[in-house]
This record gives sequence, C-alpha cells and structure tokens, in this order.
Amino acid sequence: MVNAPDAPVLLDLRGLKCPIPALKTRKALQATPPGGRIRVECTDPLAVIDIPHLLRTTGDVLEEQGEAGGIIAFVIRKAA
Repeated sequence: MVNAPDAPVLLDLRGLKCPIPALKTRKALQATPPGGRIRVECTDPLAVIDIPHLLRTTGDVLEEQGEAGGIIAFVIRKAA
C-alpha cells in the first residue's frame, strides 16, 4: 500500500511520559520539510498542553487534535 502524497507521517509516542513526546515531536519537525505533515499519537495527558505550546514556539501549524480510546492525536504541518 502506498501513502497518499499529502498523508502525514506517523510518529508513535504511545507510552512515553512528559517531556519526551514534546521533545521527540520537536526533533521530528526539524527533519520534516516545509509543508510536510506528521501525525503524533501519544498517551501522556500532558501532551494536550505540551504539543500546542511547542507549536506556538516553532510556528508550525496544528491542523487537527483529537482523542479516542486513550490515544491523543495531533496532525501538524511544518511551517514554510
């Protein structure tokens, strides 16, 4: 199966505790080309604070945020 060209790259951070999800998200964003997208999935409840705060400092765009079955997901677009 081939991913759609605009499909986000999955960053599975389930089971990791604060501040690791935010740190790994920052590192993944640094490796993402402008306009690229990542989907971060984590279970740490503090991620709902940490990830949006990280994006305010980096200038990247939070396109989606949601939670289902204990998994917190963020879809992030790398700023140009």
